[in-house]
Amino acid sequence: MGPTMTEDMRQIDHPLYQALRDENIEAFNQAREQYSPLPSFSYGDFRGLDLRGLNAEGLDFSHAYFRGADLRGIDFRRTELEGASIAHSKISGCYFPHDLEADEIVMSLNHGTRMRKMMR
Repeated sequence: MGPTMTEDMRQIDHPLYQALRDENIEAFNQAREQYSPLPSFSYGDFRGLDLRGLNAEGLDFSHAYFRGADLRGIDFRRTELEGASIAHSKISGCYFPHDLEADEIVMSLNHGTRMRKMMR
């Protein structure tokens, strides 16, 4: 049996990650303009955080863990979410990438599965 999702999670040594962990979304949105390229938040731990208001455009949240997070109103259309889990998160008003089928989102929300992109 492979590693569990929590074993895959990592803490990311970057000021933008710390701003998200501190739920300081306004500071994150202002500071992100200073970084090119943006850091990867892949495998990041965002459990239970209030991330409302986040500018998620261009971010890599692949394999990230959002259990119980408040994601309401976030536009994820230009965000990498392959392998992320949104179990029991608040997602009202969110936009998701077009290559994530609704069934994948619902399965992740209700059962904690990792979201997979549809094959074209």
